[in-house]
Amino acid sequence: MLRHNSYPRSRAVKGMDQIPTLWLISFVLHAGISHTYFMSSVSQVEQAMQSVFSQANAIARQTGFVQRASKLTGERFVQTLVLAWLKDPQATREALAQMAASLGVSITPQGLSDRFSQSAATLLHQILEQAVGHVIAADPVAIPLLRRFSAIVLLDSTVVVLPNELAPVWRGCGGRTEENSQASVKLQVGLDLLGGELQGPYLSDGRAHDAGCPLQKTALPQGALRLTDLGYFSLEVFRQQAEQEAYFLSRLEAGTAVFDSEQERLDLLTYLQEHGPSVDACVELGVHHRLPVRLLAVRVSEALANERRRKLRAEARRKGQTVSKVRLALAEWTIYVTNVPSDLLSLDEALILARARWQIELLFKLWKQQGQIDEWRSHKPWAILCEVYAKLIAMVFQHWLLLLGCWQFPDRSLVKASQAVRTFAPLLTSALSGLASLSAVLERLQAILQRCRSRINPRKTHPNTYQRLLALDPPNAKAA
Repeated sequence: MLRHNSYPRSRAVKGMDQIPTLWLISFVLHAGISHTYFMSSVSQVEQAMQSVFSQANAIARQTGFVQRASKLTGERFVQTLVLAWLKDPQATREALAQMAASLGVSITPQGLSDRFSQSAATLLHQILEQAVGHVIAADPVAIPLLRRFSAIVLLDSTVVVLPNELAPVWRGCGGRTEENSQASVKLQVGLDLLGGELQGPYLSDGRAHDAGCPLQKTALPQGALRLTDLGYFSLEVFRQQAEQEAYFLSRLEAGTAVFDSEQERLDLLTYLQEHGPSVDACVELGVHHRLPVRLLAVRVSEALANERRRKLRAEARRKGQTVSKVRLALAEWTIYVTNVPSDLLSLDEALILARARWQIELLFKLWKQQGQIDEWRSHKPWAILCEVYAKLIAMVFQHWLLLLGCWQFPDRSLVKASQAVRTFAPLLTSALSGLASLSAVLERLQAILQRCRSRINPRKTHPNTYQRLLALDPPNAKAA
C-alpha cells in the first residue's frame, strides 16, 4: 500500500509494444481485477496525476501561453508532451502531433512546434514544481537492515548541460568544456531507499553548490538515516540532524579536525596506521562543533589506493593545484563518520550500507539513458527547455508508477520496470481523453509490475547491492 503526502538503452518488454492499444483498453476494462484490493494505493497516484494536470489551464493563462480560446489548452499541451516523451523519449514533432490527436486536439507538427516558446517553458516548469509537491511512497522494501530505520534518505545532484543561449535562465560554470557550459541546470534529488519517496527534482543553476540546496537542511523523520557524499558534508547540518534524533552516515571531509575522548587533536593518518586495518572509535569533529561521532575506517587494497591517488592528482591538475602527501597517504583508507550507535549498525554493516548511496546514481542513469532528459531533437533554446521540463515531469510520473508496482521487492529492476511503464503510455492517453478509466489502467499496470517483478539477475562473483544487504545477519538489529 502506498502512502501519499501532498545503462545502455534496452528493448521494451518483449511483446508488449506489439499489443494493439484498443485491445489493451478492452483488456484493462474487462480483466476482472478487484478494485477493492488495489484501490487504496492506485487512487493516490490517480489523484496526484490528475491534480498536476488540472493546474495546467490556470497556469497557462497566468504565463501567457493561452491568450484566447483554443483546442490546445494548457492541460492538453502538457499531457501531449509528457505522455509522448514518456512513451518514446525520441518522439518527433509528428509523434507529438499524433499524441495530441489521441487527446482530441487536431494540430500540425509545425503548429505544435510553433508553441514551444518562453511562456510554454514557464508553464512546464511550474507544472514540474506542482508534480514534485506530491510526495508518494511505497511500503518499505523487504530488506531487514533498511527497516531498522524509519527512512534512508539519499541526496545527490546531476547536471544537464544546456545551449549557451539559455544562460540567462540557468547559469552554468563557464569555461571551454561541455561540462563547464555557460548554461546548465542542476537537478537536486532526494530518494528514500526504504519506501522510494522522491524529493525533487528541484532545479538550480548548474554552478550552484550542493551544500546550499534546499534539501540540505530539510528535517528528517525521527529514526531516519541520511547518506550523502562530500558535497553535502556539514558539521552544522549533522548537529541539527542529531538534535532531531535522526542519523547521518558520510565520508569524512579532508582536513576536518578530529579529537579523541580526552579532547586531544588526532593526527588522523598516524591514528589509523596505529589502530588499523579497521577502526571503529568514538571521536569528536570540528574545532568549534566538537560533534560526537563514530569514526569508521578500513584499509583498502593497494590497487584501489593507487587508483584513488591517480584521481586525486588528475583533479588537482585540472584545478592547477597539488595534492598533499597526507591526502595521498589517506587514500589507503575508506573513512566514514556516523552517529548511528554500534548496536544498531556495525562497522561491516555501515560499509555495505554506504555502498547503497550509489542507488541514486542509478536513478539518474535511468533518467538520462532511458528517459533521455539530457537529449533533444531541436536546436531552438526554448523548445529544448520545454523538452527538458516535460521529460522531467514524465520521470516523476514514471517513479510514482514504479512505486505502485515493484518498489517493495529487493531484486527489482527499475530499468526493466520502466520499459513496462512506457508501453502503458497509450493507455494513459486513452484514460485522460475519457476512453478508459485511469484507475483501471493503473491497476492493470500495478498487476503486471507485481507479477513480472522485473527482476535483477543475481550475481555470484560481484553481488548486487540488494544481495549484499540481504546477506547481512540482522539478529541483534533494533527497529527504529
